[in-house]
Amino acid sequence: MTFRAPVRDIAFALETVGHPALLARAFPDLDADTVAAVLEAAGQFADAELAPLNRRGDLEGARYENGKVTAAPGFADAYQAFVAGGWNSLSADPEFGGQGLSKALELSVFEMVHASNMAFGLCPMLTQAAIEALALHGTERQKRIVLPKLVSGEWPGCMVLTEPQAGSDLAALTTRADPDGEGGYRLHGQKIFITWGDHDAADNIVHLVLARTPDAPPGVKGISLFLTSKFLLDEAGGLGPRNDFRPGSIEHKLGIHASPTCVMLYEGAKAELVGELGQGLGHMFVMMNAARLQVGVQGVAIAERAFQQALEFSQERRQGKAVWSSDYPAPIYDHPDVRRTLMLMKAKIEAARAICLTTGVLADLARFADSEEERAAAKARQELLTPIAKAWSTDIGVEVASLGVQVHGGMGFIEETGAAQHYRDARIAPIYEGTNGIQANDLVGRKAGLAGGAVMRELCAEMLLTAQTLTESPDLAVLGHRLALGASALEHATDWVLAHGGPDALSAATPYLKLAGDVIGGWMLGRQALAAGGSEDPWLKGKAALARLYGGQVLAAAPGLAEGLMDGAGDLESTAAGALAG
Repeated sequence: MTFRAPVRDIAFALETVGHPALLARAFPDLDADTVAAVLEAAGQFADAELAPLNRRGDLEGARYENGKVTAAPGFADAYQAFVAGGWNSLSADPEFGGQGLSKALELSVFEMVHASNMAFGLCPMLTQAAIEALALHGTERQKRIVLPKLVSGEWPGCMVLTEPQAGSDLAALTTRADPDGEGGYRLHGQKIFITWGDHDAADNIVHLVLARTPDAPPGVKGISLFLTSKFLLDEAGGLGPRNDFRPGSIEHKLGIHASPTCVMLYEGAKAELVGELGQGLGHMFVMMNAARLQVGVQGVAIAERAFQQALEFSQERRQGKAVWSSDYPAPIYDHPDVRRTLMLMKAKIEAARAICLTTGVLADLARFADSEEERAAAKARQELLTPIAKAWSTDIGVEVASLGVQVHGGMGFIEETGAAQHYRDARIAPIYEGTNGIQANDLVGRKAGLAGGAVMRELCAEMLLTAQTLTESPDLAVLGHRLALGASALEHATDWVLAHGGPDALSAATPYLKLAGDVIGGWMLGRQALAAGGSEDPWLKGKAALARLYGGQVLAAAPGLAEGLMDGAGDLESTAAGALAG
């Protein structure tokens, strides 16, 4: 099955999430023609260079031999082509060699990269996160020597957090950073699940590592962030001897086989502090928040890849008699349930894409809006949407990939069709960069309560205004009614979560995040339907059909979901594990 980057869908999504207005305000040198050219070129690169490597990468994977990691066949050359094309530096500051483009445009490009080859996309994705961390917290030396190399992509970066006993609970990490008496540190410890922690696709790799100094207090307040690189660096950025860390192995995983997930051993590796002692978790959260939004985009991307294959298969596979014609055997696309499934897959992809790109636009406004008040408002809504973008979109990725297998039927369960790979690859995204349960806890514990709940309530008010506009259009009135009920249900659920807190709110966290994603996604589709209104272009007319289907299949269930999540934690508290055993 061939892959085609969804350039037109992405361009339309950018238009409907406020990207043109953002460009006029904050990126005067970035016009619509340039955006279109970037998207088109990125799509061509994804189609021609990355997509053909996806299946082989899954089958052969990265290799670990004699203490070294070798990238999957073709990946090292593809990475060098990616760097040479300037794709790594899109939104970075021109001061460090970046192109200064919008974050939303960068996310759009990375969606095509991830869709064409998710395992490949993880490498530059983590480099983007490292760039953001060093740009905010790096020393002048780090910004002079390391940051330009990360921006260009000549040196990829990776995030080094997890240890065998410290997964989501980073307070339990034990990796040690001993002062070396020369102003630097020596790292000692073992880290696991380090994505692209070692490989041969670049000459050097930069690691940002969480560790403790010997006198650090216990818990998260004792964690600091350190920079170390595969080869020691001189003052001019030249590469010296090999540093004292190495891969111990790579993991054998359900999916993303071409992404080397390394066990890393730090055996006195020379390192330097990033930011302030004891502030490592906060500094690392700059990386993590950037990566979380990118992972949300991964969810959109793998869903798009699975959808495209399912749609193509549905037009080729013939079974049974058609309902709307006398064809026999008919393409399975002509069976109503298959067509409903494919349309719902497409609608959820477009909703998730719009949520992620909206969050990217807000990230740009938080930096470049004219007034401090507007920058603060954009930042607050960005923070509110980030856990939703990550968790809801990656859940959609798994759901759509699973439905893709279902559309294929028995052929989807056979590895040769490739449908199973998308399902296997998709499954990691709800787990890494903070599990979706952690995102839900963050939403109810912190983000829903921003400004006393005003940030979410203002969002609900905007959705109600859109709902009113939809009701004024005869063919969208039912959608408007369902969006209004959904937005009201979300507002009511928000009030309940903020009033209760504790175990009750935490027990409701995951359904609350789903409710928020479902309703906000419906709002995004409603806006797209309005933007496409009046057009005779079948592709644009299809936006209203997708929005209406989503309204009936998803938004209509929102009030019930809101009611159910308010049951509280009583049954959870009273049910011991033994009661669940056979």
